[in-house]
Amino acid sequence: MPLYTGVRVRTKMKEALDNAKEELKRVDHLFYVSLKYTRTADMMRHMVDRLINAFSFGIESLLKYAKEKKKIDEMPNNPTMNSKLLIETFADEELIGYTNLYLKLRKIIRADFSKREEFRRHVTMTCTINKGEVIEVNIDILKEYYETAKNFVNYVERIIEEKKEDE
Repeated sequence: MPLYTGVRVRTKMKEALDNAKEELKRVDHLFYVSLKYTRTADMMRHMVDRLINAFSFGIESLLKYAKEKKKIDEMPNNPTMNSKLLIETFADEELIGYTNLYLKLRKIIRADFSKREEFRRHVTMTCTINKGEVIEVNIDILKEYYETAKNFVNYVERIIEEKKEDE
């Protein structure tokens, strides 16, 4: 029975990683096809939502890995608590940057937003978060977020597959 449980956890861990990769494929399509022709703040919000999903699946995969390695006992249901537990468990500077972006994206998606220059190259979504802090998201910033999300999923895959960085 314990062997079966380990296999099941590994399968769930791999499934979460595969889900993260699928979300990135969707973001890729949204960025290079949909956003190219639509250029609206709503399309940008949809991309941010997909990026959040990719990060969530990556975090879930890492936490399941940590649980399999008996580094943690339980996985919280709260995304913020998951991020904190992940940072405590792995204590990696690179991971802190990824989780900070994940939490920032979650704030962006929940924030009130305004639109500027829709249907043009410089379409911008302006979000107001935390006591008046303003974040402007444009196509170039979305590309940075997308690249960071891809790096995060590769980082997760390296840890789970227990590969070295140069492999």
